[in-house]
Amino acid sequence: MGTWFIVFGVIFLILLILASVKSYKRGRTADEFMLAGSNIGAILGILTFAAALFSAFTFLGMPDFFRVHGIGSWFFLAVSDSFMVFFIIWFSYHVRKKAKEHKFKGVSGMMVSIFGSRTVGYLVFANAFIFLIPYVAIQIKGVSIFLEATFPGFMAPWGWALAIITVMLIYSEIGGLKAIIFSDAIQGLILLVVIWIIGIASINYFGNISSMFAKVEEVNKALLSLPGPKGLFNWQFLIGSLIAIMMIPVSQPQFTSRIIIMKDLKSVHKMAVAIGAFAIVVIMPTIFIGMYGAVKYAGVGTKEFLSGALLFDQAAPVGALAVIGLIAACLSTTNAQIFALGAEIRSLLSGDEKKVMVKTKISIFIFAMIALVFSLVSGDELALLARVSFTGTSMMAPIILGGVISKSKPGKELVILSTSAFVILLASLFNIIPNELLSIKLDIILYAFLAIGVSVSLIIRKYVITGGDNDEL
Repeated sequence: MGTWFIVFGVIFLILLILASVKSYKRGRTADEFMLAGSNIGAILGILTFAAALFSAFTFLGMPDFFRVHGIGSWFFLAVSDSFMVFFIIWFSYHVRKKAKEHKFKGVSGMMVSIFGSRTVGYLVFANAFIFLIPYVAIQIKGVSIFLEATFPGFMAPWGWALAIITVMLIYSEIGGLKAIIFSDAIQGLILLVVIWIIGIASINYFGNISSMFAKVEEVNKALLSLPGPKGLFNWQFLIGSLIAIMMIPVSQPQFTSRIIIMKDLKSVHKMAVAIGAFAIVVIMPTIFIGMYGAVKYAGVGTKEFLSGALLFDQAAPVGALAVIGLIAACLSTTNAQIFALGAEIRSLLSGDEKKVMVKTKISIFIFAMIALVFSLVSGDELALLARVSFTGTSMMAPIILGGVISKSKPGKELVILSTSAFVILLASLFNIIPNELLSIKLDIILYAFLAIGVSVSLIIRKYVITGGDNDEL
C-alpha cells in the first residue's frame, strides 16, 4: 500500500502544482486573486461547489452516521440538499443582482454597504468565524485519525494536520481562488471515484443490496427505521437540519461567493441542478459503507471503523487511493472556508489595495493556524459537529436574506433578530441555557422566532412605512 500511496500522492501533488501554476498571474488585481476574475463557467462551478460541500465530512462523517444512527441519515443530508438546490435557484438571482449593485468583495462587506453599518459586517464575520473554524477543524481531525491509522507511528496527529494546512496555504497563496477552484475540480472527482469503489466493495461483502439490508436487520433492526437506534431522527432534528442545510448558500460565505463569481445566471442554474444530482450520487455509497460497518464493526469506535472499512479491508491500490481521496476532500473544504474567511476580512478593510492584500494573506495564515489548534481538541462526531456548524451560521439568515431581497435599506430589527438568535444559540452550546424548551429543540424555536420576526418586519415596511409601494416581499 505504501508504494501505491506514493504513486497516487505524487500524481496528486503534480496536479495541485499544475493548478497553482495555471492560476498564477503576475501583476493580477486583488479581485482576480480573491474572486477568480468572477468568470467561472458551469462545469468548474459544479465541481468547486460540490467539492466544498461534500468533503471529508461526507467521506468520514456520513458512513459513521449511517453505521450508528441508520437510514434516517439519508433524510438528514440527501433530502435537505435537494431542498437546498431549489433554494439556490431562487436565491442566486437576488444575490447576484445585489452583489453587482454593491461591488461585491465579500458577504460581510456587502452587508456593510447595504445596511450602512460596519457593525453589521463585523457581526456577520464573527458568526462565520465562530462556526466555520470548528467545521474546518473537524475535517482536519478526521483526516488525522485516518492517516494515523494508515501509517501508525510515522507521524503524530498534529504533524499530519500541519502537513495538510501547509499544502493548502502554499497553493492557495500562489494561485488564489482560481487555484482553489481548479484543485476543487480534481478533488471532487477523486472523492466521487473513491467513495463508489469502496461502496461497491461494501455491497459485494454481502453479495447484493437485499442481503445487506437483511443482515443489518438481524444485527440491529432499529437501523432501518426512524427515529433510529438512538432516537436521533425525530421530526425536530430533521426539520432543523433541513432549514440549516438549505440556508448554507446564504449563511456560509464560501458558497455565496461561488454563486456570485460564476459568469452568468444560466451557469448558476446548471450548477444548482447538477449539485442535486451530485448529492444523490455521492451520498448513496456512504449508505453501503455505513451498513457494512453496522454489521462488521458494530460497537467499535469511529477510528477502528473508518480505518478498517476504508483502508485495511480494501485492496492495496484502493486503500491508497482512499487515503489520497480523503486528503483531497479535506483540502477542498479547508481551503474553501479558510480562504472565504480571508475574503470576508478583505471586504471589511479599506485603503491601499496592496496593504489590504497583505493583511488579507496574513489573516488567512492566522485562520489556518487557529483551525489547526482546534483540530487537536475537537471530538470524533464529525456529522453532528458539522450539523452544529450549519445551524450556527444559519442564524445570520435574517440579515443576509433581508439585505439581499430588500429593495430599500433594511431595518435594524433584522440585525436585532439575528444577534439575539446567535447569542442564544451560543449560550446553549456552552450549556448556559437548556437546549430545549417544553420538549422542543432550541434550534426549532429559534427558526420559528426568526421566520416570524422577518415576516413581520417585511410586512410592516411594505404596508405601514412605505404604504405598500415597496414590493420587496
